[in-house]
Amino acid sequence: MKNHIVFLFFICFIYKTYGQEKTTAFKDGEWLKYKVSYSGFLRAGSIVLEVKETNYKDKKVFHSKGTGWTTGLVKLFFEVDDNYESYFNKENIKPYLFKRKVREGNYRKNVIMSFNHKYKKAYIQDFNLQKDTSIVFHNIQDMLSSFYYLRRKEVEKMKINQEVEINILLDSQIYPFKVRFLGREVLKTRFGKVKTLLFKPIIHSKRVFKDEESVIVWITEDANKIPIKLKANLAVGSLRADLEKYRNLANKFVKQ
Repeated sequence: MKNHIVFLFFICFIYKTYGQEKTTAFKDGEWLKYKVSYSGFLRAGSIVLEVKETNYKDKKVFHSKGTGWTTGLVKLFFEVDDNYESYFNKENIKPYLFKRKVREGNYRKNVIMSFNHKYKKAYIQDFNLQKDTSIVFHNIQDMLSSFYYLRRKEVEKMKINQEVEINILLDSQIYPFKVRFLGREVLKTRFGKVKTLLFKPIIHSKRVFKDEESVIVWITEDANKIPIKLKANLAVGSLRADLEKYRNLANKFVKQ
């Protein structure tokens, strides 16, 4: 199994929501850690997402990092060490630079993408293939910037089964993703009962998941809009990610 695909789904399907901008959902120093388990009982690894303010080419930007790794028995059979970075505009979340360096078993990927929004072109350096390419885009996001871009959108007015889209550039290909709003649920978590919004992504590839709609994501129904749980049915077993720890949220984490 290519775990970078699962990581992509985790990042890209959490916040497929549109609406009007509202209270800032994140701030400098936010840190989220997730416990990843296989079939609900075997700990498979961890994912950490963090964002900090920094400078990039004389601009004040957000710098986000996403890291994922396997642990315990899973690591013995399939070692994962994934690292993602994104530099994006603080106001409109347009990406400037994206880095992806992953090691998953025998699979390796080392890519840097830079975005020129004036000419609507992205430049991709693939160090494994030793190949440079460019691609024309329109309203594009990278894997991490999309996470923060969509968190700034309201979801209160979404209707059941409403679908939304976003275009994400991965390596040298643009992927259109859709997700369907399923409704609301009070979820029992390690932090207590939390009001959540449920989303189901529309996945076109059947190489990893059982069907094209096998992933469900729960996000907090508060101003933070953070993912608190994800479940994906795989061809064999299932993969689950649960929020384990958090720091420096922009707003109060609302619990019942």
